[in-house]
Amino acid sequence: MSVLDSPAPSSRLASVGATAALELRGVTRMFGALAAIADVSLTVRPGERRAVLGSNGAGKTTLFNCITGDILPTSGTVRLFGEDVTRFPPYERIRRGLRRTYQISLLFPGLSVADSVYLACRGVSRWRYSLLRPRTGDPLLMRTAELIEAVHLTPARDRLVSELSYGQQRQLEIALALAGAPRLILFDEPAAGLSPAERRELVEILTTLPRHIGFVIIEHDMDVALRVAESVTMLHNGRVFKEGAPDEIEDDPEVQALYLGGAHG
Repeated sequence: MSVLDSPAPSSRLASVGATAALELRGVTRMFGALAAIADVSLTVRPGERRAVLGSNGAGKTTLFNCITGDILPTSGTVRLFGEDVTRFPPYERIRRGLRRTYQISLLFPGLSVADSVYLACRGVSRWRYSLLRPRTGDPLLMRTAELIEAVHLTPARDRLVSELSYGQQRQLEIALALAGAPRLILFDEPAAGLSPAERRELVEILTTLPRHIGFVIIEHDMDVALRVAESVTMLHNGRVFKEGAPDEIEDDPEVQALYLGGAHG
């Protein structure tokens, strides 16, 4: 069985069963008198693929920051796999199976693709403080190779990050997010700046992720978001505006008027 196909080994995480992967209740974040998000509630099931859509300023990134702990909500609760993590720092949420990518790439340009992924795997392993070099047969080397293959970067595994195209760098970010058996990944605008061919490859990568890995995707590209998501939450002015299946959202006249400027072709 591939390490990508294996569920997280932690008995604590495995025991949550049908508990929601992510549950937000009344999450609000104030910046002075401005409510960036207000009374946001949503539930993401284990393995579910959810898109969070909205125009610029709708509160999408603030919502992600509250989920990851990069900022704390002013009020409301955030639960991961049944556990209240509202006040937990980001590293504690990572330990509970949460990962995230960012709008702006956070990569080391002087490392190779293989070294980048290996270090990500090493960083969430029990051997992360070891000073020994990896040897033949190191299980983290096998995991590294599988993650690189999963994001279609095997031909570029020995290239420096600085030599990759922008689209390949975005693929590498997905590989890094997959390190350490995540249960839920937050993808922040993964299609931004990609060519049509790169967007098609992104869709293929996201739709072929193992089913036990759920994700929430923020995306301006409606075609990408609606192809990879099973459910959609629309935000407007920091509040939940609509929720439904991709076809329901796409055909909703209020959504078309507000976000698409008419019928979406």
